[in-house]
Amino acid sequence: MAQVLADRRDIDFVIWEQMNGEEIIKKYDGFNRKVCDMMITEARKLAVNEVLPTLQDGDRQGVRFNKGEVKVPDCFHRPFKLLKEGEWSTLGVSEEIGGQGVPHLISYAAEEYFSAANWSLMSYIVLTSGGANLIHLYGTPEQKETYINKMVSGQWGGTMLLTEPGAGSDVGALETTAVKNTDGTYSLTGNKIFITSGEHDLVENIIHPVLARVEGAPPGTRGISIFIVPKFLVNEDGSPGERNDIVCSGVEEKMGIHGSATCSMTIGAKGHCTGYLLGQENQGMKIMFHMMNGMRMGVGLSGLSQASAAYLLAVNYARERIQGRALENAADQSAPPVPIIKHPDVRRNLLEMKSYVCGMRSFFYYVNTIEMLASNAESEEERQLNEDLFSLYTPVLKEYLSVKDYDICTQAMQVFGGAGYTKDYPVEQYTRDARIHSIFEGASGIQAMDLLGRKLGKRNGQVFGAFIKEVLAMSANAEKTDSLKSLGERVENAAKRLSETAGFLGKTVASPKFKVAFAHSLPFLHAMGDVIMAWMLLWRAVVANEKLAGNPKKKDKIFYTGQIQTAQFFIRTKLPVSLGTMDAVMDGCDAAIEIEDDAFCGMI
Repeated sequence: MAQVLADRRDIDFVIWEQMNGEEIIKKYDGFNRKVCDMMITEARKLAVNEVLPTLQDGDRQGVRFNKGEVKVPDCFHRPFKLLKEGEWSTLGVSEEIGGQGVPHLISYAAEEYFSAANWSLMSYIVLTSGGANLIHLYGTPEQKETYINKMVSGQWGGTMLLTEPGAGSDVGALETTAVKNTDGTYSLTGNKIFITSGEHDLVENIIHPVLARVEGAPPGTRGISIFIVPKFLVNEDGSPGERNDIVCSGVEEKMGIHGSATCSMTIGAKGHCTGYLLGQENQGMKIMFHMMNGMRMGVGLSGLSQASAAYLLAVNYARERIQGRALENAADQSAPPVPIIKHPDVRRNLLEMKSYVCGMRSFFYYVNTIEMLASNAESEEERQLNEDLFSLYTPVLKEYLSVKDYDICTQAMQVFGGAGYTKDYPVEQYTRDARIHSIFEGASGIQAMDLLGRKLGKRNGQVFGAFIKEVLAMSANAEKTDSLKSLGERVENAAKRLSETAGFLGKTVASPKFKVAFAHSLPFLHAMGDVIMAWMLLWRAVVANEKLAGNPKKKDKIFYTGQIQTAQFFIRTKLPVSLGTMDAVMDGCDAAIEIEDDAFCGMI
């Protein structure tokens, strides 16, 4: 039977065989492989049976805005209720704040299915637990008691209000203000845009974490504070009370994710928007980054999920679509037509998609395990190293998975041919929905600046060096096996070249030509992502080769052999292109910096 959304065999391979998940979950009481497998199975059933049927209907109906109120697609209400009642939104939330405390390695596997089934629906859920966690970390006892339980349970929703018309990537330029009142509350005034789930009818109250500048605070990000701003003020008994002065003034008409409400929010238009300081004044960006990093992981997971779903649609279609004769029978008019999966270019296309989806899945779960190791570290040194590695990988994961997601959806559409460009098949919608990921939570250039400006040189380059050592160790492991030796050598050479390129950029960014370094930072990030893909696929091949030595069943033998062939394809056909990218970065072309503004043309 053809799989949809995500390949369960591949998820199991990554979690239990590649990441050795059984060792990781030993530190979590009450969890073993049997329990975790059951959770993933049930999540898969719910995603396929209840969430997936809303994908196209939700896209076609979209959200509806009328006089400050937003209605989600009608079909969203039932699966949202089921997700809430089944506590699926609380899987990975810590037990300390009312969640189930499921190891993230497992909760993310469940979320992978839900996001692939309908990311627009999931957008109303994913922000809420992040907001609840912020209140848990920085809120007063009263704030914790007021908001956390209802947010974690899904009774109330949550958002994240950063962006303004004049303050997008430069958050420090925000103009939303906060004036302290005599009772300790604050009155907020301003406008926010592009607010996911800013207003909707799935929950009875929405809790907005809002960035604003207190009157008299320093300019830039140093003077930003964060406030809890509920849609409805909360009565003493915990019920929603008076309507707060924060309203939706419109929803964006977007290229994709039509079922997700992306709102413009007007704050304090009547002069009565009440906010409650979270943490201390001028600590807003520090606090919000706890949520933003989690959301960047979430965007990466969504990218992986949609890429996986689009790939499976394409490979299943290629097996069923009969078109053209086999190439060896091209001249034989009597030869029967064959499924398009038999045609060489379609096979290349499918294997390219497969290589990225497999590499992306391994990379995501690997970074997730690093985060878990940091949380459960037995020494300060171990905790610090894993936290630093997580920090290094975050911008790469968010950007690389976002871009490759869209590329894979585009390739999947190509497999469908003209039919893929119609609304008869969901691959067209996945392509539209996927495009937003490289813009969400910091556009491509922002992630590249973060990598070059903050992460590469961290601890004098020791963190990046630790990453390179991991790649070289896996290469050395592969080189011990004759069948994988050449692949290991290729990945080793690429890792060493990446290290040289990083050194070149590090020197350039510390020189008068620092702008040239930043002009090449995004190509470098993608080259790093390519090397990581090669590393992940080589790792898969090493594990698969070990399993093949154990004389597995025929079905498993096909799977493991496919892992080795997938690694061969990527390392031998895609990684050489990345070496060319590194050469281009090392060349240090300064044309993008030196060209006159008017020379870009378009002037009258």
